Parts: sequence; C-alpha cells; structure tokens
Amino acid sequence: MSLDKYRIFSKVVEVGSLTKAGELLSLTQSAISHAISSLELEFGLSLLIRNRSGIRLTNNGEHLIPHIREILRVNEQLNQEIAAIKGIEAGMVKIGTFSSISIQWLPQIMKKFQNLHPQIDLKLLDGNYYEIEEWIASGAADFGFVNLPSVEGFGVIPLHQDRMMCVLSSEHPLCHQQAIRLEQVKAEPFIMPVAGCDTDINRIFTANKLKPNIKFELEDDHAIIAMVQSNLGISILPEMILSQLPGNVITRPLEGEYYRSIGIAAASFKTVSPAAKKLMAFIEEWFAQSVGRIPQ
Repeated sequence: MSLDKYRIFSKVVEVGSLTKAGELLSLTQSAISHAISSLELEFGLSLLIRNRSGIRLTNNGEHLIPHIREILRVNEQLNQEIAAIKGIEAGMVKIGTFSSISIQWLPQIMKKFQNLHPQIDLKLLDGNYYEIEEWIASGAADFGFVNLPSVEGFGVIPLHQDRMMCVLSSEHPLCHQQAIRLEQVKAEPFIMPVAGCDTDINRIFTANKLKPNIKFELEDDHAIIAMVQSNLGISILPEMILSQLPGNVITRPLEGEYYRSIGIAAASFKTVSPAAKKLMAFIEEWFAQSVGRIPQ
C-alpha cells in the first residue's frame, strides 16, 4: 500500500485534472501519470478514463475512491493522535464552506485560531449546500458549515439563525412597505438561486403552499443583486450577505419572519481528528461570544 499514490489519486479526482493536481502537489504531470498508472497496476484495475475533456472515474474508481479517502483520513487522524500524545499540535483540517460564511466569519475565525494553533493547517473547500454535505459524507472535508436540517446521521452543532430578507429595487412599488407578504412576492417576477443554493427559499414557499413566478435562476448572490438593481425582479436572500448593497437596492423583512439555520456538521464527532475537534470547539465558542448561538 502506498499512501503517496493514494494522496495523488485522491487529489486528481478532487480537482478533475492531472495538470492541476501536479501544480497543487508540486509534482510534474509525468510523475502524476506514473503514480496513477502504478496504482492501477498494483490493483490490477483501471481507475481513471482520460480523454480530451479531462478525466473521470471508471466504475472501479467510483467504488474505491471512498475507501481510499477513508484510509487517508484515518492515517491523518493517527498522525495527529501521535502528535497529541507527544504534546505537539499538528495536522490538516479541511473545512467545507459556502460564500457568505467565507466572507463574513471565516477570516476572523481562521486568524484567531491560527494565532493560537500555528502548527494546524486549514484548507477551505467552497461549494453549495449539497456539495458540502457530499464532501463531509465522502471524507473530502473533515467537517463543514451546513444549512440545517442536514443529512441524517451527521453530527451537528447549531450555531446561528440568519434572517431571510426580501431584496428589491428602490424603484419597486413594494419598497415603501415596512414588511413584505409572501402573497405579494408570488405575484412578482422572482430571481431564484439555482439548485443547491435554493433550499431556504424553497422551504419558505413550500411551507406556505406558494409557487414563485421564477423569471431568472442564478448561482452567484452578486449576480442576483445586480438583476434586482436593474428592477428585473425581486428575490429573497439571507441577511448576512446583504451588508454592502448598491444604493438603489433595499431589503425588507418578510411578514412572519423566516430564517436559515446555520451549523457545523461532521460525519461523526467520535472519529473526527484531534485538530478538527479543536477547531470545531473553537468555532462553537467564537459564535457564542461574537455572533450568538441558536437557542437550544
């Protein structure tokens, strides 16, 4: 068994490119190709399909990649446990996160944590809600920030409730109201986040048995705000991403008050690495002191 080959194979699958994996691992593309070929020879199985569009896993690779990632995770945990016994803080923690967390909270969290624990390296994996849950389940992330409720079986720590706000142009007739009714939202052209980013909004409409008049679907929050700015429709977005809006874009609360619940989740708190466990405890304490926890 070669952990180096496993690491290379896992990185190639993660980034979807031999060249990119080589750049990240400071290896030549030839060395990456040799490691993959050697691993395939060792297993007696084809793991990757290479073509002009890039690389993808074979059926054999699909079956094996979760086990390879688990071996790498357990090896990292072993090394961290050994370091902890020796009184040394060390290790890598991979964190799944989405953009509003990365912008609003993580810079402060990471700076303070790394000042206290400089030997622990942090890696961010940025994605949408679904991708983060997949990374946690597969072991690609040690833990991640999630939109609650999350996948059944995950260990979860609730952290914060973020109010959902109606976003509209200052030229829109509804801007003069103090709060917006969902029945009014239903009647307006609506700019919807794409699948994977739309969980909170769909939950609101489903709970009230309403169907929005979707005019556009966009992934990027800033693109949604730009469309609202041009008065092409209205939207609903979490309050924490609305701190720096153009002058002609305003927000109004929804009648009834709706929130997204943010937490951190891991596949299992029992098997998370010592470094990840330390960071999770730090995040929980930071939220309690700086932001305010969800009432338990």
